[in-house]
Formats: sequence, structure tokens, C-alpha cells
Amino acid sequence: MRAVEIASPGGPEVLRLCQRPTPVPGHGEIVIKLAYAGVNRPDVLQRAGAYAPPPGASTLPGLEGAGHVAAVGPGVAGWAEGDALCALLPGGGYAEYAVCPAAHALPVPRGTSLRDAACLPETAFTVWSNVVMRGRLRAGERFLVHGGSSGIGTMAIQVARALGARVFATAGSPEKCAACEALGATAINYRDADFGSVLRGQGGANLILDMVGGSYIDRNIKALADEGRLVNIAFLQGPKAEINFSQIMLRRLTLTGSTLRPQSDAAKAEIARALRTHLWPLIEAGAVRVVHDSEFPLAEAALAHARMESGAHIGKIVLKVG
Repeated sequence: MRAVEIASPGGPEVLRLCQRPTPVPGHGEIVIKLAYAGVNRPDVLQRAGAYAPPPGASTLPGLEGAGHVAAVGPGVAGWAEGDALCALLPGGGYAEYAVCPAAHALPVPRGTSLRDAACLPETAFTVWSNVVMRGRLRAGERFLVHGGSSGIGTMAIQVARALGARVFATAGSPEKCAACEALGATAINYRDADFGSVLRGQGGANLILDMVGGSYIDRNIKALADEGRLVNIAFLQGPKAEINFSQIMLRRLTLTGSTLRPQSDAAKAEIARALRTHLWPLIEAGAVRVVHDSEFPLAEAALAHARMESGAHIGKIVLKVG
């Protein structure tokens, strides 16, 4: 099969077309003939040598995709060859075929194209598990997401709005702020305004979803309401910060976080079940949709990575595989 591999750690130019053996499903696994694959920040980190795949996973980048079932392994029920689906992948999405646990695959939501479906798993698993399952967002709460125009951010805004929260989002340009506003968030241009002051003026954020880290960690704590929760999912500015822990005690704050890829197959299967029960109906009803930035052919994966690293994108970047 055709695939895109990482020749060596480095910039986008290290991504190159290659030939790899078509994967064979093991017990509880399916092989997917991919039509599209989503491009995500962890792919960029893996390419740079900063996010190694877990033991046993494909060394090819790519954590989500959509297409049709090509082969079903022993012990799999509920899927048959030819079924349309999207899936969270342990790796290997930059290829014509990918293998994953059957429990990490979901049917394509009604009315959704394969292109849109390929952009759902990584963002949906991340947002739902951290905003709803870990962050416990409730209707009427104030929710802040940083990087509101990213794939994660656009999904988080819509999920929070669908759950009845009041949503705030940071972004770094008028165009990106406008995209957040169009999805129902109050946008804060972090180049012109202090998000902490804005949120404190509203009583503080009940929940913050952060992928910046670094200096934002202390600023997030100060922006939280009493009993507020901070969930970190990435550290674009680094994972270390000096904080005044007395504020956490006095205001009964919760600091938590997670990263998706290292979690167990069972944990990811639990998230998949929650998505099918709670989020898929919102997508089918039109309350949540994929925001697209750009599409590249598989052979131009390097250009897709360059686009992501430029910081200019709004929403999801996708590779056309099939």
C-alpha cells in the first residue's frame, strides 16, 4: 500500500511517500481502507521526534480517518466488510489502509461525508473525554477554550454550546475570532485583551480547556471561578509553571488533564460508546459540525504539516487518501 512515513525527525520535508505492507487485523481488530485522514498536532509532534507512538502501534503518523471496512479480525462483532466508518487510530492514518481496535470505530453519522467523518475521531474523543467526562461541564456554566479556531477549539465550542454552557474562546486574529463568534462563542483576541480580566469580569470560568500551558497555567488559575476546573491537554508553551497552590486550596479548584494516545484500549472504547450515545445525535441534528480549513492529497502531507505549523489554519486539515 502507499503510505507516508517519517524519514527522520525534522521538519515537514522529512515526510515521504513509501510502500508498506497492508496491515492484517488481529483479534478484535479491523482494517480500514481509508478515504480521508485527519491531520492533527500530535502528528506534527511525532514527525519532530517529540511524540513517540506507543509500543505495538504503527510508526506511520495519523490518528484518525474514515473509509470502509476492508477486513475483520477474529472476535469482532458489529462490523462487516464494506461498512462505512470513522475511527480513532493508534497510528498509521497516513496510508491507504490502517488497522485499529474495532471498539474504537464509529459509524459515519447520518448526513456526514467521509471527508467530514475523518475529522471527527481525534477531536471528538479529546473534547468529549476532557470537557464532559473529566471536566464535568454543565448547562449554565462559563466555559473557556484556548485556541478556539483550531480543530479542537471549534469542536469544543460547539459541544459546550450544545450542552447549554456560555462559551468564551481565545484566538489570535480578527479572522479567527470571527470564526469563533460564528460558532457561538464570545471571542477574546489574546493579542489585544487579557482573557483573565474578561472572565473575572463575568464571575470567572467554571471550566477551562487549555492546550497552551507555560505562562497560561497560572493565568488560567486566576481566571477560574471558585470550584472551577482546569483541564490541560497539551503544552505549546511547555509543561512547567510556578503557581500559588494556596489559591487552589482556598478556592477549591481542580487541576487535571489527560492525553489520549497512551490511554488503554478499554478507556478509548468507553469514550467511543459515550460519543455514539451522546455526541453522534448532536452531529446528526446539525448542532455540531466539522469546520474545514484545507485538503491535501496524501502525497502532499508535508504541505499539510506546513499549513498547520504556520498557525494560519481555522478548523481541520485533511488528507485525501483514496
